[in-house]
Amino acid sequence: MLTLMIITVLFALAFDFTNGFHDTANAIATSVSTKALPPRLAVIYAAVANFAGAYTFTGVAKTIGGSIADPLQIHHGVIVVLAAVIAAISWNLMTWAKGIPSSSSHALIGALTGAVISSAGWHAINVKGFTTILQGLIISPFAAFAIGFILMIIFKYLFANTAPRKVNHWFRRMQWISAGLQAFWHGTNDAQKSMGIIAFALVAAGIQPKLDIPLWVKLLCALAMALGTLSGGWRIIRTVGTKIIKLEPLTGFTADLSSIATNFTATMLKLPVSTTHIISSSIMGVGSAHRFRAVKWGVAGQIVFSWIITIPISACIAAIIFQVFKLFL
Repeated sequence: MLTLMIITVLFALAFDFTNGFHDTANAIATSVSTKALPPRLAVIYAAVANFAGAYTFTGVAKTIGGSIADPLQIHHGVIVVLAAVIAAISWNLMTWAKGIPSSSSHALIGALTGAVISSAGWHAINVKGFTTILQGLIISPFAAFAIGFILMIIFKYLFANTAPRKVNHWFRRMQWISAGLQAFWHGTNDAQKSMGIIAFALVAAGIQPKLDIPLWVKLLCALAMALGTLSGGWRIIRTVGTKIIKLEPLTGFTADLSSIATNFTATMLKLPVSTTHIISSSIMGVGSAHRFRAVKWGVAGQIVFSWIITIPISACIAAIIFQVFKLFL
């Protein structure tokens, strides 16, 4: 059991690493594409901010660890977690290879749900908890789109008579702040998911009685995400930063501000959300308010389609992996 637990923790940290180069890329995509920050500096900056955010909060981790299923009621709980993280990593790598900004959060939540069902049946799912998580995942992109749209309308009115060069200069400086806050709040939410799933495994294995997050789990998850961020994620940055709309400092900062507000609210409510969905929706909202036809709706549609299929596909992959593992139990 100890060996199995160590392997599971290592795979959970590997997921956090892929989350770092997959999702954190979204947090700095706007500032890189507008040339507010040099790419290498942006990545280092985001890694540090992500580490700080990941270490600061644990509310989302407890939601992930206890809302989908009760780890004490799941047979082979550690195997369930191992199957879930392997499935989520697989989906992350597949979408990263294609440069598709799909959601690591959706992948992990879908994978854990599929593995639980494969292990203990549909009745093992906490319907109320899963529904609450699903509501947060669904509502947050719409909220980010609306906030981005409204903020862009306000900024267009406020700076209508200001020279574009001056506006771009000022907002490019403001993006230094917004990029850091983006990465920080990403860390407060996304890194918590791996912490929560490790805590789930620790309780299922009988190593600890409650879904508390040990200090070593917080540190390792924060470090794994920071290292993942340092590895880059340039394919995702190109998609988010250039293929939805052509970002300028004003639109980039506005999208950042919308994302920060949405992520902050979700973290305070202890709801796991997708940074990928939030920043992409923010950019769409800003683009719609700035110049509707400038949004590349074909690319936006492909991104939304990837969001829809992530949970069911991840669930199926995890369910299959669990059944394979079960053959050796």
